[in-house]
Amino acid sequence: MRDPDALIARAGVRGDPNRDQHFLVDDRVLDRLPTYLEEIDADTSRLLEIGGGTGALTDRLLAVGDEVTVVERDRELAGFLGEEFREEIEEGRLTVIEGDALEVDLPAFTASVSNLPYGVSSEIAFRLFPESRPLVLMFQQEFAERMVADPGTSAYGRLSVSSQHYADVELVESVPKEAFSPPPAVQSAVVRAVPREPAYDVDDEAFFLRFVKALFTQRRKTIRNAIRNTAHITDLENPEAVVEAADEDHLQKRADAMAPAEFAALAQLALEVGEPTHD
Repeated sequence: MRDPDALIARAGVRGDPNRDQHFLVDDRVLDRLPTYLEEIDADTSRLLEIGGGTGALTDRLLAVGDEVTVVERDRELAGFLGEEFREEIEEGRLTVIEGDALEVDLPAFTASVSNLPYGVSSEIAFRLFPESRPLVLMFQQEFAERMVADPGTSAYGRLSVSSQHYADVELVESVPKEAFSPPPAVQSAVVRAVPREPAYDVDDEAFFLRFVKALFTQRRKTIRNAIRNTAHITDLENPEAVVEAADEDHLQKRADAMAPAEFAALAQLALEVGEPTHD
């Protein structure tokens, strides 16, 4: 395996916190990341990495995957990856895409392992989730804890419901600041997401996610008041009809006590009687 510090030296770069660049340099963590796919017997034939940096994780992914695609937005780093991994590229085993992971066309992939740029980690995660592929992603610790939180806990929120709508999510490892160069300001954590269909029906996924987002803007209010107060977000013409038709047990709860299936039932009711203007 290529030494992460040697890669940084050959690239002639330093991580830049102002540009969200924190290179993962701990060999033990780097070696473990692909194993989180192997534990679930994931298909590793076409791996996707977002934010390749100087290629330390790329190197590990090439050891377990048939083909790897790296998306790197930094021109200098993308150029370095092209030089460092010239042989793997010529063999057709590695593709380097220079560009923003939120804007480029992502290739077909069977799984993704990525140390995400934290400033856009949420946006990238929710671009990957709908692809229904296993994901092993590095986030800030607090963000990761919110993704996997259960109803009724302080960390539970819109992020928990939205993430768990798409997959079984598990925090598999906490990673100290010292594992990165330069060290970030906060601890990090690895989340594994295994896609599955939700245990409830949603006729309009976009409306469901918007409805959840809206109710969590009023997390200190009861669901009854939250529905009334967020019609400008949910685009409901008749929120009062939803309140009148909803189960009283739901109406008395607050958003952080509602399980995803309860949100789904309420969103379905809102679609049927709330007269959304566009969904």
